Amino acid sequence: MRILLVEDSPRLQRNIAMALRRSGYAVDTAADGEEGLWLAESHDYDAIVLDIMLPKRDGLDVLRTLRARGRAAHVLLLTARDTVADRVTGLQSGADDYLVKPFALEELLARVQALCRRAYGTKQPRLTAGDLEIDSAAHTVRRAGLLIELTAREYHLLEYLARRLGEVVSRSDIEAHIYDGQVDPMSNVVDSAVCSLRKKIAVTGATAPLIHTRRGLGYVLGVFPAGALPA
Repeated sequence: MRILLVEDSPRLQRNIAMALRRSGYAVDTAADGEEGLWLAESHDYDAIVLDIMLPKRDGLDVLRTLRARGRAAHVLLLTARDTVADRVTGLQSGADDYLVKPFALEELLARVQALCRRAYGTKQPRLTAGDLEIDSAAHTVRRAGLLIELTAREYHLLEYLARRLGEVVSRSDIEAHIYDGQVDPMSNVVDSAVCSLRKKIAVTGATAPLIHTRRGLGYVLGVFPAGALPA
């Protein structure tokens, strides 16, 4: 999943970005409202973590502008203001959630995770595909009852495919949601990641292949009869 973090405190931005990346998220960062707005309109983020007090353009103005322009990315506001009026203003401006500073990084990660689930139209933490079970709250994966060890990035790739179960997902979509702007678009990073993931979930006792290649189109996760992959 790809997250935009807009925070002007270098120390806080660094700590939050590090925590998100360690959890497997791709993270883009901005230190002022103008850059944050430009990034938010340039990419399709799964969630945006947006500080209210920002230079050049404050977070509420960025949020209102995004909503006025039809951008529907889920937004978690960060602020030191904790009055009821402040929270109401943030939510009425289009925020999906609100977190008051100081906060525990574990809580921020949990809230981002919840927003990412909502971005795909579900609040359920468990995803299934055949004999594959994904617990998005615990970040665990089991297949045929066996626990599978995945890297954080591999886990998010599998979760992304599972949230689009049965759909053909293009390489460009995977790059946009799983990797940040550092990835060379000409690289084979997506193909390599899918190949590695495919091997890890091919455990003994698994009933059928789950990740399928649609040549020239991308990948699809699901259990299909032979020759019955989606177009």
